Amino acid sequence: MKTFINPNQSTWSTLLKRPTQTIDDIETTVTQIFDDVQRNGDQAVAKYTQLFDGVELDSNSVTTKEVELASSNISSELKQAIQQAKQNIETFHKAQQTETISIETTIGVTCWQEKRAINKVGIYIPAGSAPLFSTVLMLAVPAQIAGCKEIVLCSPPNKEGNIANEILYAAQLCGVTKIIKVGGIQAIAGLTFGTESIPQVYKIFGPGNQFVTVAKQLATKYGVAIDMPAGPSELLVAADKSANASYVASDLLSQAEHGADSQVILVSDSQDFVEEVQKEIDKQVKDLPRKDIAKNALKNSKAIIMEDANDALSLINDYAPEHLILCTNDNDFFVANIQNAGSVFIGNYSPESAGDYASGTNHTLPTNGFSKAYSGVNLDSFTKAITFQNITKEGLLNIGNTIELMAEAEGLQAHKNAVSIRLKDLK
Repeated sequence: MKTFINPNQSTWSTLLKRPTQTIDDIETTVTQIFDDVQRNGDQAVAKYTQLFDGVELDSNSVTTKEVELASSNISSELKQAIQQAKQNIETFHKAQQTETISIETTIGVTCWQEKRAINKVGIYIPAGSAPLFSTVLMLAVPAQIAGCKEIVLCSPPNKEGNIANEILYAAQLCGVTKIIKVGGIQAIAGLTFGTESIPQVYKIFGPGNQFVTVAKQLATKYGVAIDMPAGPSELLVAADKSANASYVASDLLSQAEHGADSQVILVSDSQDFVEEVQKEIDKQVKDLPRKDIAKNALKNSKAIIMEDANDALSLINDYAPEHLILCTNDNDFFVANIQNAGSVFIGNYSPESAGDYASGTNHTLPTNGFSKAYSGVNLDSFTKAITFQNITKEGLLNIGNTIELMAEAEGLQAHKNAVSIRLKDLK
């Protein structure tokens, strides 16, 4: 990691730049594939599956027999681990359920809000170099709790035309209603427009590479909602001498192994500690099966020495990390003042991996600085809030004149008339 000492705030935007392509670089490709899928449906999807995934499929749809076979090929130990993670995720997300909010704002005017599930949701699960079956739990569990009627899962097939056993097992465990063997841009386009084999959905969830991220953003132009713009993974660790250098190094590597375009950043007040962490990284990376990926990601990574805690806090909020680990003598200071982060992990024994798998919080989080405005996926992500109002005769008499005056001031006579006609009858 390259080290920077007390960088001036004017340089932060350059220093903290993500190692991602601009949307302009890939938007043309995404648009072309969207147009093709919109016009040609499954025929276009099959073409791109063969082109990008190197496989020709007889059918996109996963059968019950395939799911049963996949489940039988998973060890009982892994099944138990998946079930425990599912239970913790369920516990945390069920706790987010809220009661109907009802209040009489004025005598005779009752307003209330109810949450209703989004009926049709699409879940995108990357496979790439590592099939993310944990993401199935993170998305399908809250979708099921929310009461979504259709939960459609898309994931790219391997060279044999199959989806990873673990993804299929987790999908059936969490109530996914349809599983489609399709990935990348063509999967997002299929969920957006609907094809012969891919149901059209109302909202698309899930992480992916930069092409998938841009495809999700393009989907919004066609009236389909998305969870957030979620791109390559990232982690910022704020640590001082009280932290364990080997722990910090392992956390940084855990995100670096996601992909070459992942980014990890260490913020510390001690150059000696940064050097300790670097030594640990050099030692630990040698034993990683994905060491080449991690090493490439580390080329985009930085160690930033900030001697003043307030400056460190400002830099973290400016970067707005997807994941933030705090291992300092004053974690409370950072916890109280962090404004922009997807998910925060506090103390030496809260590795980011816990949130990725089994603590119960959701790991589908805003990246690329979007935690300044977006939340991570939660139960509300799968619901809509509908407001209701019931106004009695007395209620309309109480607020009618207010409505008339405001409507007239805005020049909307029909709005005023809708009240005036009723008030005339009541009076």
